[in-house]
Amino acid sequence: MKALKYLLPLWISIAVYSVLSLFYGAMGLSAYEQLLFGRDIQWANIKKLGAINSELENAQNNLLYDREIITIHAQSLGYGKDDENYIRIVGLGSPKNPYTAIGEIIPAPFPGFISDKIIKVCALITGITVLAIQLFLNLLRRQ
Repeated sequence: MKALKYLLPLWISIAVYSVLSLFYGAMGLSAYEQLLFGRDIQWANIKKLGAINSELENAQNNLLYDREIITIHAQSLGYGKDDENYIRIVGLGSPKNPYTAIGEIIPAPFPGFISDKIIKVCALITGITVLAIQLFLNLLRRQ
């Protein structure tokens, strides 16, 4: 029975390791929450890309079937008909293409977590500390 109390540091070390791994380990709750946040960022980016895609599809369909839009788009790019005259003002720059919106590449964030080695060292130090306290209390009781 007296030797059984010396298993307490072992069980405390296991408990410390388990709790730290559960919350701060590589597959812990903290890393999981960070991955969920990254997933939400990726879904928002996919929605933006979908909106850009539908806008470009509409522009493509308009350019395929509507001659007036083709003329307006060509004029915005600097093209014209043979009988048109242009006055170019220097310093204003070239006209912008309205269909140059592109999406972004958003890398998935790498989740931050505590290394398994550090968690093991923390559990070992906790176990050794509890064992040292037990031995110290036993020495005080004997005196």
